[in-house]
Amino acid sequence: MLRVTIGAGAILLLVVGSILPVRGDALPEVKQHLLEDIKYLASDEMEGRGVGTKGLTTAAGFIKTEFGKAGLAIDRVDGDAFQKFDLVTGSKLLEPNSLELTGPDGQVIMLKIGTDVEVCSFGGSRMFDGQVVFCGYGIDTNEGPTTAGTKLADAVKAATGHKDPHADANSVSYNDFSDIDVEGKVVIVMRRNPRQSDPKSPLGAEHGTSRFADLRTKMKLIAAYKAAAVLFVNDPYAIRKAASTRKESVGKANEAVFKAANDFLSADSSDADKVSTARTKLSETVNQSKSLQQTAETANDDKLMAFGYAGNGDTATPPAFHIPIATCNKMLASIKTDLTQLESEIDADLKPKSRIITGWRAKGGTSIEKVRADVSNVIAVIDGEGPLADETVVVGAHYDHVGRGGENSLAPGSNEVHNGADDNASGTVTLLELARRFSEKAHVKKPARRIVFIAFTGEELGLLGSARYCKNPVYPLENTIAMLNMDMVGRLKDDKLLVYGTGTSPRWEPELNKMNSDLGFKLIFKPEGFGPSDHSSFYAKKIPVLHFFTGEHPDYHKPTDDWEKINIDGMARVADLMERMIADTVDQAERPQYVEVKNQPGPARGGNRPYVGTIPEFSNEDPGYSISGVTADGPAEKAGLKGGDRIVKVGPHDITNLSDFDAALRKFAGGDEVDFVAIRDKKEIKFKVTLGQPR
Repeated sequence: MLRVTIGAGAILLLVVGSILPVRGDALPEVKQHLLEDIKYLASDEMEGRGVGTKGLTTAAGFIKTEFGKAGLAIDRVDGDAFQKFDLVTGSKLLEPNSLELTGPDGQVIMLKIGTDVEVCSFGGSRMFDGQVVFCGYGIDTNEGPTTAGTKLADAVKAATGHKDPHADANSVSYNDFSDIDVEGKVVIVMRRNPRQSDPKSPLGAEHGTSRFADLRTKMKLIAAYKAAAVLFVNDPYAIRKAASTRKESVGKANEAVFKAANDFLSADSSDADKVSTARTKLSETVNQSKSLQQTAETANDDKLMAFGYAGNGDTATPPAFHIPIATCNKMLASIKTDLTQLESEIDADLKPKSRIITGWRAKGGTSIEKVRADVSNVIAVIDGEGPLADETVVVGAHYDHVGRGGENSLAPGSNEVHNGADDNASGTVTLLELARRFSEKAHVKKPARRIVFIAFTGEELGLLGSARYCKNPVYPLENTIAMLNMDMVGRLKDDKLLVYGTGTSPRWEPELNKMNSDLGFKLIFKPEGFGPSDHSSFYAKKIPVLHFFTGEHPDYHKPTDDWEKINIDGMARVADLMERMIADTVDQAERPQYVEVKNQPGPARGGNRPYVGTIPEFSNEDPGYSISGVTADGPAEKAGLKGGDRIVKVGPHDITNLSDFDAALRKFAGGDEVDFVAIRDKKEIKFKVTLGQPR
């Protein structure tokens, strides 16, 4: 009986230990390292490791220190471990900034920045003075003055029964700029798009807004039509919808109060527990109802966009402001209308209602500066020994995350620290663990090849750190035989481990199966070499890759991605498999054979536009759409485009960025042969690309 009791107690301790955080001194050394490191990197002190934060710099210093303590060389980047570069992280409002409106009777409205009007960070910087015109939603389905009429022809053909491959099922010609000259003028533009309540609207989408509603798309059109400045204003439909939603919420809360009150009054007075439960429920519903009512009474649905909303601007675009509906209506009164009436008229027949606002002028200016931040990849090296010592195996993981959220957060409106325990403190601390293990081995026997451990930065902004390394490698890429990457390896569940890149070398799958024989992972092989992490930058340079990932979860890119939810045992097992694969790759005489994985799609941009098969490179800030690679057998590869090219023209359309490229492609259909112009080695080269069908 004594033995049985002790055994049951031990089992109970094991069960409890698997649920609650375990004391560090009760863990084996490896797990203790992993736990302590992830608790630190995912602490609030690191500020979510967002680019531009002190926390990211602190994290970089910690990683360098740990590499050094493990005995790795941390002086191979100009005598340091830091491969430094800078990134645009946002915009800053300088001085002066002003907006002054002058009416037909000489009345002057001075708008105070930050109170009566907000500067939009996605606009340009300059002074202006011009007549005010109303320009609807700032939409042109032809997407610029150079292509006016093409969508109209498509719509006519569709209406007469002639199928045109360029026309969408709901093709429509709509151009707020068609009957008004806005050059040198200040345009008032509503946000979003017409007919938001109609999911079948040709200018709408499933959730009421379309790609034409994008603020930066509107800015490019406004710039193309040469307006002097733009005054954005909230659309009345969005205001009405917000009020309606809030009223509905208050109504439901009041219904809950009535129900809870009835339950309380109906509770059996002799049953104290039921009475207490009903009373608590009533109190909760009353408090919720009061809170919603107070919110409804103080709500300002005509809220101005905060400076920084929707990202950074382009110097080629005009200054942009956001004004209240009331200010807009003061000007519209001179032509005997208001914003609600104009919105209703546009919705009625889906025809623009652009017009000059008689007698009104606007003058002012903006001063916006792009904010840049110094960031660093952290690089440490274990040298090889012997005839293969000049060849390199890269082992990587990114250490940056999304700071306090912003555009990359999946918790809308959250300003909490996004600690990123799984994404990607988990990969980073596993990288440190592997560095320790291989350093210990190197004290006994040097590896056959050099091992370069890299903690990348800027991954969350578009693989910027790995792209920078591949552009300026510490060791030649032609002698880099493989790259093994980890991103989100901290949530192992049901032993499922996804491994990407297994098709990039014929030896990967059999070796993984062999190395996993006693580890017990349920390996899920993904052959593609391109994907949303840093291995993509290396595969684009024709280097075999493997990428390890334990899967997505509801806490992804949310403040709830905390260290308490990490599976430390699972991470230790991932490190075991990684260690075996790295050692095998380093020591085998033959380098892994590189394979182009056929028929793999490039990163999706959304929508239904022709397929080209290019992989973006986000680190190049030169005008154009820079590509880091092309997919095997895709239209781009067949035409002769390759990684490092910068596309500057598609057909007649100038390309300054990825959004331009995406918009230009939508003018064509799969099967069209289109002239591309790209910059390669500072020279313009022309290509004829036969576009693929949408994917």
